[in-house]
Amino acid sequence: MQVKETLNEGLKRGYAITVTAAELDAKVEEKLKEAQPEVEMKGFRKGKVPMAMMRKQFGQRVMGEAMQEAIDGAMSDHMESTGDRPAMQPEMKMSNPEWKEGDDVEVDVSYERLPDVPEVDYKAIKLDRMKVEADDAAVQEALDNLAASPQAVTYETKNGMAKDGMQVVIDFVGKVDGEAFDGGTAEDYPLVLGSNSFIPGFEEGLLKVVAGEERDVTVTFPAEYQAEHLAGKEAVFSCTVKEVREPKTPELDDELAKKFGAEDLAGLKSQITERLEAEYTGASRAVTKRGLLDALDGAVSFDLPSSLVDAEAGQIAHQLWHEENPEVEGHDHPEITPTDEHKSLAERRVKLGLLLADIGQKAEVQVTDAEMTQAIMNQARQYPGQEQQFFEFVQQNAQFRQQLQAPMFEDKVVDHILENASVTDKSVSKDDLQKAVEALEEE
Repeated sequence: MQVKETLNEGLKRGYAITVTAAELDAKVEEKLKEAQPEVEMKGFRKGKVPMAMMRKQFGQRVMGEAMQEAIDGAMSDHMESTGDRPAMQPEMKMSNPEWKEGDDVEVDVSYERLPDVPEVDYKAIKLDRMKVEADDAAVQEALDNLAASPQAVTYETKNGMAKDGMQVVIDFVGKVDGEAFDGGTAEDYPLVLGSNSFIPGFEEGLLKVVAGEERDVTVTFPAEYQAEHLAGKEAVFSCTVKEVREPKTPELDDELAKKFGAEDLAGLKSQITERLEAEYTGASRAVTKRGLLDALDGAVSFDLPSSLVDAEAGQIAHQLWHEENPEVEGHDHPEITPTDEHKSLAERRVKLGLLLADIGQKAEVQVTDAEMTQAIMNQARQYPGQEQQFFEFVQQNAQFRQQLQAPMFEDKVVDHILENASVTDKSVSKDDLQKAVEALEEE
């Protein structure tokens, strides 16, 4: 077997692999001898079928297997000897497509190797990590928001006209073309004006009503309404206003705390403090991680496999196109050509992906089975009642498991780098942290 280099430019490699007819024939003979003890054929005892008969019966099928094994073995030996790791699946094609039995097998192989990634001096990376405390003002603001939430607010009867934010108790009958329709009738229905819980235009039509008033409200069902027989149709709702109520914000006391699962107000404040500090920590980490990635991007430079960059640029362009055209759900659309901006972003992602993977491998960073199980359990909670089907899907889908594992691995590598980098905690205000997070979202 011969392996001859035909291309060596940057990360691109090309080789011509030749498997001689004699080598291939020996491989076929070997595989037939392995199978011979278990072969039965009319006129012969099990294991006693002559090799000539074996070749005639099974030779063609075994030939293809032997050819593939020989080429795969040659590639495996080559990768081991050179240390190359292909960026993507190597491209293989026979250079003598008119091959017939008795000829040598000649295969052209091409691929891009993954680059050698330079070492990073972690101590040279200097970062500020934002620290925000959940002060009394932030806790009070969160308490006020809870008190004003729909779960906490109560409504009391009032005289006068209904305004936005007030609640009206109504009986109504909806009709299309003069006929009442299923689901269009209710009694003693409490509706908060401005909640957008009804068809567009319905709540606006009840502004300024008073108790005892009867009012017809005309609306048009949205074109994409779930009930097809009503979609796009004009409807008239005959409403009787039985009561107008105004919102009443509850007192900040133990009773309010119990509505939100706390034993008392002090316990609720403690829960809010923990939640706020967790939110601040998460936001700070996102900002710090972006700063770290920017620093890593500028710290090292190495050749990138164009195949990976092109694939990533195409994926970015495709994703952004669908975000701009949400009405197109499938892939029946014009060809999408990546722009220079897409390619620039792809180069950054590929570079950082290779760098983090290299750092993680050298540091022996691993995602444990327990961590994967927890991640799968968290995902399964999004499908109540279908957990078993989800678990089966995960077991059968290696690509999905990889999608779950990848961000977890990346976060652990980031933690490893931050532990060794020069990171200084810097106390800032909540507003400063919010501005930093908004700046990330704008990029």
